[in-house]
Amino acid sequence: ETTELSLPSRIETVATAAAAVADFVTRSGVSDDAAFGIDMAVREAVTNAVVHGNSQDERKIVDIVLKSSPEAVEISVHDQGPGFNPNEVPDPTTEENLLKTSGRGIFFMRSFMDEVHWFLPPEGGTTVRMLKRR
Repeated sequence: ETTELSLPSRIETVATAAAAVADFVTRSGVSDDAAFGIDMAVREAVTNAVVHGNSQDERKIVDIVLKSSPEAVEISVHDQGPGFNPNEVPDPTTEENLLKTSGRGIFFMRSFMDEVHWFLPPEGGTTVRMLKRR
């Protein structure tokens, strides 16, 4: 099964995307534990796309692709922003970053999903692809 969503870059999009993903993972037969982690990772990825990627510019779209196979659930989130290097984001587990109010999204995505990769496609923006194996 594949589902595609195109949503405006506003903070309410996070809840809309999370609800759509919850329905998708339920239909896909994902365990409750895996569904919780997927929900957290999707919320972080979509928040990053809306806030950091598209700067909450409602003229810019967040595209989400959900794919389910017998082996895994794959979720891709694409923004239309300038792109970034995830390796340059400070580690939120180091002492100097523990009390910061942001910067944990990438850490959460990597913690909850089995694979997380970022791509800077030639047409622009950033795509994060996350995989949760069954």
